[in-house]
Amino acid sequence: MSKQKEALEDAHKFRFWKGQMEANGMKINDIREYYTRYRHNGEILFAMLEVDADTPEGDKIPPALFLKGHAASMLVCLIDKETKEKYVVLVKQRRIADGSQTYEHPAGMVDASDAADDVAAREIGEEIGLTVTASELTKLNPRAWYPSTGTSDEGMHFFFLEKEMARDDIMAYHLKNMGSEAEHERIITVVATLPESQKLITNVNGLLLNFLYLKYVGDYETIKLL
Repeated sequence: MSKQKEALEDAHKFRFWKGQMEANGMKINDIREYYTRYRHNGEILFAMLEVDADTPEGDKIPPALFLKGHAASMLVCLIDKETKEKYVVLVKQRRIADGSQTYEHPAGMVDASDAADDVAAREIGEEIGLTVTASELTKLNPRAWYPSTGTSDEGMHFFFLEKEMARDDIMAYHLKNMGSEAEHERIITVVATLPESQKLITNVNGLLLNFLYLKYVGDYETIKLL
C-alpha cells in the first residue's frame, strides 16, 4: 500500500523556510509548486518552487527556490592506535552534477524535526556501518551555513568524529557496499588519508569540512599538505 503524500504546507522544511522568510521581513505573495519528490514514506524530499515575495526594502526577490531543508555532513576520522596516523572514511557514489563517481564525507538530510546531531550519528551508521551516538560528535559550525543562498534553502551542519582503533579494523571500512535501495543509493566506502581525501573530493562542503576539522584540532601541518 502506497503512503499518503505529504502536502507542501505540512512539510517541516517548508514551514521552517517560510517562518525564516517572514521573520526576516519578507512578504510572501504566492508560491507555485512545479516538481516535488517524495520519500518512500510519503514525506517530501525536495521541491522546485517559484516564489513571489517582496523584500522589506520594496524589491522583488529572485523567485527560484530549490527546497531541500537542512543537511548534516560528517568527517569520520579513524586513528591508528599504534602509529596515530589519521584516516577518513569517504563514500563514493554517482551524482547528477556531472554523472561521475563522487567522493564525499557521509551526509544526510535533516528531515522532519530531527536534531542535526541525531541525524549525523544515524547516517554514519547507514552509510559506512560505524555505530556512534550523537554525544560522540563535535559540531564545527555554530549555526547552519548556506551553500547556495540565491537558489536554495539548504543549510549545512558540519560535525566530526575521532575514534582510535587497530589498523586492520580501520581498513575493514574500505570498499564496503552500503546505501539504501529505497533511496536509490549505491554507495561504496573508501578509506583515505586527509591529503588523499582532499584530492578525491570535488564537493565544496567536503573540502570545507576537511579545513574546519584540521583547524579545530590545530593540525596546521596537515593543512599545508592539502
